[in-house]
Amino acid sequence: MMYFRRLADMRIDHDKTQKEISAMLHMQPSVYRRYEKGDREIPVWALMQLADYYGTSTDYLLGRTDNPSRPRA
Repeated sequence: MMYFRRLADMRIDHDKTQKEISAMLHMQPSVYRRYEKGDREIPVWALMQLADYYGTSTDYLLGRTDNPSRPRA
């Protein structure tokens, strides 16, 4: 599994706990914790919701780009 360091980085940068983010995603904190650790693949719907929440792109969260700016439509 892939380790999504940026999930934890963005959460910490926004002064949020895993419990707060998991509540926003309507899931158990233990499930979200596994996403951050890379023990479980994050579903697309959750990745999209996190990108919207943090105001960034899914590519940034996935580590496919180093530009945190959301692309313009």
